[in-house]
Amino acid sequence: MTTPVRPAPSKAADTDIVIVGGGHNGLVCAAYLAKAGLGVTVLERRGVLGGAAVTEEFHPGFRNSVAAYTVSLLNPKVIDDLDLHRHGLKIVERRIGNFLPLEDGYLLAGPDLTRAEVAKFSRRDAERLGEYETRLETIADTLRRLVLETPPNLREGSWAGALPELIKTASLGGRLGNLSMTAKRDLLDLFSKSAGDWLDGWFESDPVKALFGFDSIVGNFASPYTPGSAYVLLHHLFGEVNGKKGVWGHAVGGMGAITQAMAAACRERGVDLRTHAPVREVIAERGRACGVVLESGETVRARAVVSNLNPRLLFEHMVDPGLLPADFRERIAHYRCASGTFRMNLALAELPRFTCLPEPGDHLTAGIVMAPSLAYMDRAYLDARRDGWSREPIIEMLIPSTLDDTLAPPGRHVASLFCQHVAPVLPDGRDWDDYRDTVADLMIGAVDRWAPGFKASVMGRQALSPKDLERTFGLVGGDIFHGALSLDQLFSARPVLGHADHRSPLQRLYQCGAGTHPGGGVTGAPGHNAAREILRDFGRRMAR
Repeated sequence: MTTPVRPAPSKAADTDIVIVGGGHNGLVCAAYLAKAGLGVTVLERRGVLGGAAVTEEFHPGFRNSVAAYTVSLLNPKVIDDLDLHRHGLKIVERRIGNFLPLEDGYLLAGPDLTRAEVAKFSRRDAERLGEYETRLETIADTLRRLVLETPPNLREGSWAGALPELIKTASLGGRLGNLSMTAKRDLLDLFSKSAGDWLDGWFESDPVKALFGFDSIVGNFASPYTPGSAYVLLHHLFGEVNGKKGVWGHAVGGMGAITQAMAAACRERGVDLRTHAPVREVIAERGRACGVVLESGETVRARAVVSNLNPRLLFEHMVDPGLLPADFRERIAHYRCASGTFRMNLALAELPRFTCLPEPGDHLTAGIVMAPSLAYMDRAYLDARRDGWSREPIIEMLIPSTLDDTLAPPGRHVASLFCQHVAPVLPDGRDWDDYRDTVADLMIGAVDRWAPGFKASVMGRQALSPKDLERTFGLVGGDIFHGALSLDQLFSARPVLGHADHRSPLQRLYQCGAGTHPGGGVTGAPGHNAAREILRDFGRRMAR
């Protein structure tokens, strides 16, 4: 990463860089910029840093990762560059990856386990599993190498100005060109097909397809048979834990342990971190962003402004529309944000006992997926589109207290419920505030059908509808990815074609959030990439 000498601050500037939003990508960006010698101020609306990656007490004596809830996509380079382990981060692996309870059995997934488990349902599927994993990993590994790169940025201008982007495009084409023909065809399928069609071509067993297909609808308000959902499946395979690819884990102390370690790295590098500092607008002079105004009326002037917000929050609410091209404003207005997510945190008196596997064991450390088939997931989506929520919802439950005894009192437990599908906006003008408890009851009842007695074990709960996720964490439409992961909103088109390089139509206004490449999840990659582009610009200004 380019490391310029610190420029002399403008007399009119309070800091070199002001970052709007103290979520994990904002903290990552701040840490890199500060290491390069720039003065950085981070302004966070809430009273706690971390955005959606926070740990909070939601019931007396019970703490949990109240929004983002599991670790895998956090980039290893970000972990190393910010020295997060020295700042207190410890990640433990799930003992079993996933547990799929069924009416007539169960399916477990994990190292040295999945093949034998799959064979219980289909010997043919077990025989195909190795090739499936190898071919999928080939594509995941190819795209994994692009995560920390700025995409080719297509824009208007002269050939001279376009030359660097053409070179970047040619380099990308060369790398993809080196793939085998089989891999090229797989790449095309994974970007264009539905996960259902992709998996139907590989496997015959409903539970096996459900196990892999669940990733395609995580944070994706769609059926597994919606074209493009195969990419969402792929997106969830980019991660690793403690050097092991494709593994999922838990941050000891919850997801807030990640962002607290990032905050510690920022403080060590001299970043000014401010909470209870909601920003009202970005200010500009002579066509350049030059600071922000807080809701309190305070002005913070800077040489550049960086937004960690959803693109729609930034450009529709904080930037004077007269400073943005009309076509850009229209594209942002149609930038799609919808996860179909209802999030719950539960305080439990005891561990659940699943009918199919009732005794406590390592399966309770897994991601417990209650959705037995792709057809079930398809019905849940259609149900939610029609009625506002699924009568038979898709639920992933994690019980992090099985791996981390700091979260609950002795003998008690906490559970995270990631529930789908629900409509981001309810039909017929209904308000989520009036139906939150109704849906929360339904979700707990759905778990109780798989694990009788679960409902009686719930001592306290926190329910977050899409509306709650938006007003609390800034997740527009409850979208955990800051924008749908569809082909028209990926790579060079994220968030808008012509602005995939973290720069915006307003000079010196940048974006570092998940609304930029490579998209959502607790990765730190957008923050890393944005910092690199900002430092390049600061180096050019110094040269001039």
